[in-house]
Order: sequence, then structure tokens, then C-alpha cells
Amino acid sequence: MDLKEIQNLIKFVSNSGVAEVKLETGDIKITIRTTLEGNSPDITYVQQAPMQQPLPQAVPVAPVAQTPAAPVAPAVDENAKYVTIKSPMIGTFYRKPAPDKPSFVEVGTSIGKGDVLCVVEAMKLFNEIEAEISGKIVKILVDDMSPVEFDQPLFLVDPS
Repeated sequence: MDLKEIQNLIKFVSNSGVAEVKLETGDIKITIRTTLEGNSPDITYVQQAPMQQPLPQAVPVAPVAQTPAAPVAPAVDENAKYVTIKSPMIGTFYRKPAPDKPSFVEVGTSIGKGDVLCVVEAMKLFNEIEAEISGKIVKILVDDMSPVEFDQPLFLVDPS
């Protein structure tokens, strides 16, 4: 990855409104963190994994200037009445116990405390994610076989 590609990635991330992006390709690891207006400046670290060297190298990149956004009326969060079920770990999200089996839950499925909602595979271990509340699945926020991060929202549940 050359400097031009890294600069384009920084511009893309700063314009997207995402708080943090981590990218690993081969022996290069890139973390880009953006901040809200009034906070500390953006800092990007590019780190190349050492092949024979004992210490990794870090190269700070100058922050990207952000244009102020037009004022927006506060949006009413229609999902505020729902409970979000989040991933307890990093891994790969699976909606089915096996490729030839039906999904654990669909939108509209009523769930009870302890029901299996999905599986998150981490390091060849398949971890069943169970419901901590009873309710009805309103929305599935992750596609099947997608990578998920720790604390990433997976499902919206209507507890009523």
C-alpha cells in the first residue's frame, strides 16, 4: 500500500463519519481514528509488521481537515424503544448452525431468555450467542457469514 492509497483512505474515512477504522493487509496494519469537532486532532498511525526487526515502525500522518457540516435537525431515533443485542467477541457471524440448517431466528421471531440467536466463530470455536431478554426480533443488523467486532450490534429486539 503506497502513500497515495493511504491518503485516499484517510479522506474517505474522515468524510464517512466513522469514528475508527482498522485495516490489515499482509504485513501492514493501519488504524484511522476521527474525532468530533472541538476534540483533539485526528491522528493516523501506519504500522508495518516486522519481518526480521524486533520493533515495529510507526509513521504519523498529518490530520485531514474536515469541512463543517450544515446544521441538521435532531433526528428522532425510532430504534430507541428496542433493545440491542451486541456481539460479545470478535469473530464471524453465522445465522445458521450449519449451511444446510434453517436460521436460528428471523425478523418477527419471538425469543425467550436463553434462546440461541446466532453463532460467532472465533479461532475455529463456534460460540452460541443466547438472548438475555425475551421479546421479538425486529431487525437483524449483520449479514450471514460477516466478520463482527466486539460490542457490534447484531439484533434489535422489541421487549414488549
